[in-house]
Amino acid sequence: QVQLVESGGGLVQPGGSLRLSCAASGRFFRINTMSWYRQAPGEQRELVATITSGDSRNYANSAKGRFTISRDNANDTVYLQMNSLKPEDTAVYYCNANIAALGTYFSADYWGKGTLVTVSS
Repeated sequence: QVQLVESGGGLVQPGGSLRLSCAASGRFFRINTMSWYRQAPGEQRELVATITSGDSRNYANSAKGRFTISRDNANDTVYLQMNSLKPEDTAVYYCNANIAALGTYFSADYWGKGTLVTVSS
């Protein structure tokens, strides 16, 4: 089955930067849309950024101007560059990918286990 593995989380001071990575592995035809979500304690999981297979990007208002989503199709990887981090960015960040199965038009969403980002002084 498909697996998504996030990396790059950690502790950073306000105003700092982090780059999250999410690598997909397994047997599949292609990756369609890839997204980053985040979930803070006591909050609903929210969409942070999305990138399509055609490199069309969309961001939550809280991320616009500070975060950049990108993908490396050759390595089945999506990134989230986070700059000017704020304490309210503290959350577990989850990678999501819509992936098409081999030999069919079937696709499904897959989730990583998450990586913790803590923004604190």
